[in-house]
Amino acid sequence: MAAAAASPRIGTHDGTFHCDEALACWMLQRTAAFANAPIVRSRDPAVLATCDVVVDVGAVYDPARHRYDHHQRGFAETLSPAHKMKLSSAGLVYKHFGREVIAVLTPGVADADRDTIYQKVYTAFVEALDGIDNGVALYPAEAGAPLYKSRTDLSSRVGRLNPEWNEEVSADDLSLRFQKAMELTGKEFSEEVAFFAKSWLPARHIVQSSLRARFDVHPSGQIVRLDTFTIWKSHLADLEVEEAVPLPILYVLYAESGSQKWRVQCVAESEQSFESRKALPEPWRGLRDAALSEAAGISGLVFCHASGFIGGAGSYEGALQMAVKSLEAPNANKKQKTEQ
Repeated sequence: MAAAAASPRIGTHDGTFHCDEALACWMLQRTAAFANAPIVRSRDPAVLATCDVVVDVGAVYDPARHRYDHHQRGFAETLSPAHKMKLSSAGLVYKHFGREVIAVLTPGVADADRDTIYQKVYTAFVEALDGIDNGVALYPAEAGAPLYKSRTDLSSRVGRLNPEWNEEVSADDLSLRFQKAMELTGKEFSEEVAFFAKSWLPARHIVQSSLRARFDVHPSGQIVRLDTFTIWKSHLADLEVEEAVPLPILYVLYAESGSQKWRVQCVAESEQSFESRKALPEPWRGLRDAALSEAAGISGLVFCHASGFIGGAGSYEGALQMAVKSLEAPNANKKQKTEQ
């Protein structure tokens, strides 16, 4: 009778642990090849040689041998040529196993959507861990010192699971603490994936459908109607690039929650900007109800914000007319700031 194959083992370094290898080990345990594999913590090359996969130690990056360290001289691996951040062990494992892990966490999601989630989870979650572990400053040196300090990020919380400098602990206790670090990082990673799968992705589908139907709203293609209100700003920015929209979207129309009223909101110049691509006309700003309707020549209007970034009407038709007239108006105050 043939001997049973030995269970695979995941190797990483012992001693003080960090967020990147904790998450790397957690992700590996969610793969078919290393499901629930025990963690071996050592810096002894002979011990690590017995492991089927090694992360964050060993000074070798060789996917064919499942060696995923990033500390060696000359290492400069990124997630893809489009990315600039050098990977930590978390990023390396995510690069090679992230799609599989996301598939495990998102049953029922289409493969194309999973690839979108894979890209977003990296930039929204994993990339920060890579940057912190590799000592990449969040702000350039010329920005000066930050205005405040934060110790609530995931890497800081993992760091606090290590013993204090004057606290004596056993090897078994360190292993238990590392297990807690894996559970902490895995929980937050899972929550991030769940957000993108259950909330962010359905919103993207709504915005994408609305964007593709924009010429049904107005022949300019610069007005989008959301039949279901959802988070739309970041999706619109992404989709304009992905779908090579020739003219920028200027206005988004959506119904107020639980109301027959509609709003017209100006699209900002960028996600970080408070400036509209084209604000509502200056003569309308700060007016309400009859005064606004008279100034705009549109019946049933409700308000126009003093900054001109948003307005409201009693019906969809009124909101659409606000957008159309704004589109046709001279862009005399393009740099008007919004309060989005």
